[in-house]
Amino acid sequence: MRILIAPDKFKGSLTAQDVAQNIAAGLCEVLPDAKIDITPVADGGEGTAEVIAQARGASWIECEAHDPLGRKIDARYAFDEARKLAVMEMSEAAGMRRLQSNERNVDLATTFGVGEMILDAARHGAQEIIIGLGGSATNDGGFGFARALGFQFFDAQNYEIEKIVDLIALERIERPTSLLLPKIIAAVDVQNPLLGENGATRIFGPQKGVTPDKIDMFERALTKLADVATKTFRKDYRDERGAGAAGGLGFGLMTFCKAIIKPGFDVVAEAVDLEARIKDVDVVITGEGSLDRQTLEGKAPAGVARLAKKFAKRVFAIVGIAKQDGDLREMFERVYELGGTIPQAPELLRERARELGNHLRA
Repeated sequence: MRILIAPDKFKGSLTAQDVAQNIAAGLCEVLPDAKIDITPVADGGEGTAEVIAQARGASWIECEAHDPLGRKIDARYAFDEARKLAVMEMSEAAGMRRLQSNERNVDLATTFGVGEMILDAARHGAQEIIIGLGGSATNDGGFGFARALGFQFFDAQNYEIEKIVDLIALERIERPTSLLLPKIIAAVDVQNPLLGENGATRIFGPQKGVTPDKIDMFERALTKLADVATKTFRKDYRDERGAGAAGGLGFGLMTFCKAIIKPGFDVVAEAVDLEARIKDVDVVITGEGSLDRQTLEGKAPAGVARLAKKFAKRVFAIVGIAKQDGDLREMFERVYELGGTIPQAPELLRERARELGNHLRA
């Protein structure tokens, strides 16, 4: 029996690689003769660079950057020398993981460090950059990122704007005199636009610290940014799918460097050659920390399941928790839940894998 194990991370607990290895260990106990292939996956969120780097044998490059609050940090990204491909995550510089819980301040949080990482990759000779947009601590529409690239923002009095909250007064954007960037692909795990009821501020802002009394202010600031950018560059990206990803960084990447927005799972699946791997096996096993309605909106397990069914392969899921949702459950032949605490996750993964292995053997 040939088995492919292709899970996403269990957020806050285990990396995708750790999840896959524990599932493989459990399966081997009851199916010692099975041929097992491990291919961790991701969907544009945290862990995307790690997954692609492992699959491609890429090395890691460190660079100086700034975190969301402007503090100097050492950031890193993967670099595939053969393809001149850089793979990075915006969260490495501007993610929630860079902040303590009492430091969340979207009035000040900026994507400036993301721009620094992109410039560093360009200096290293990257001809293409893949950037995952999950896990952001920002809501600046890519304003900080653009400033790092050399774009300048001015109000009616010709004063340069340096804070997201002051964008309400924006009147003019100046391009840098010389800016050469490689092709950029933004891998997203959400499809939200920049503005409105389903936009960056109203949907994702509160979890980053946007209080109800500030929602309108941020919405007006990002609206002004979109209005002036549209007038300047003669292209309006505010309603594009994924423009609202990472606090509007999706919009910023499209606007200021003509990035291409793609579903994160599709980007990862192509990078790790997932279709070819699925074609060569009998059974596919995937998983993530929480299987819920968001899973259907482009998360990795749903993508794996769809590919498995495309090639008429049996597909199973091992997850932390799963909602009792018919649409979700129907994607898999069976869903196995851990049902324990985070420290127990490795052993529970092996236990559920043994259960699945016994089912396959039967």
